[in-house]
Amino acid sequence: MNIKDYITKSEQITWNPLIENGVHYNGVFVKSLYFDKTTQRSKAILLKFEEGASYPYHVHPAGEEILVLKGSCEIFGEVLEQGDYLYTPPKGKHSVKTKDGCVLFLSVPEEVVLINTETN
Repeated sequence: MNIKDYITKSEQITWNPLIENGVHYNGVFVKSLYFDKTTQRSKAILLKFEEGASYPYHVHPAGEEILVLKGSCEIFGEVLEQGDYLYTPPKGKHSVKTKDGCVLFLSVPEEVVLINTETN
């Protein structure tokens, strides 16, 4: 095994607009850190939210992990700040919004499923 084959230099990756299934999420940008060739999707990403940006209510079939690297965001009424970690269990639901902007690390084992309304 060559460890260099498994290192991602995130500072050398360009931020790309987040576009999923043809939907462009204004003010949200992504860097793929780990792309799983078997499932053809990124499972570890960085997300950058500009001031006032948001991502809609969704469910995580296999859960999710979030670490706030910079700034702050609001998830289910709770403010997460730099250094805060959130584990969302399988089938957990939430949206993400930020007032002042943030950068998040996400580990997402399976693709999220958007939900039309934000209910508990």
